[in-house]
Amino acid sequence: MVGAISSNGWSFILLIIVLICWGGYSLFREYQVRKVAKYLTNDDFQEGMRRAQVIDLREKKNFNAGHILGARNLPYSTLRNFYSQLRKDLPVYLYDQGKTISKRAAVFLSKKGYSQIFILKSGYQNWNGKEKKSDY
Repeated sequence: MVGAISSNGWSFILLIIVLICWGGYSLFREYQVRKVAKYLTNDDFQEGMRRAQVIDLREKKNFNAGHILGARNLPYSTLRNFYSQLRKDLPVYLYDQGKTISKRAAVFLSKKGYSQIFILKSGYQNWNGKEKKSDY
């Protein structure tokens, strides 16, 4: 007779299954993002942003505390309602504090017909270009 698996063994097996599922989902999401958007370094972002719509996806408070010079604030929380304000014929340059929200926004915009989508690879937290802070 085969020995029974202890409760610790079942916990370990469940943990492995959860990790495999989480890893698979993460790889799938990254694949989705790379199909619809291109990551840009700080230098590439700065070079192309003059011909693009630069969108800061952070909330207004964070935007006012400091943002990329020339960026427009369109918080991710309002993107579903106001995405139509973006032009489809111009590149869309997205950034947030890191890049998690930008990934979600890129997939959403792609589904709405936007095809020229770019994401700041290092996010605003590592931005080394010109910035602006609002007084209010």
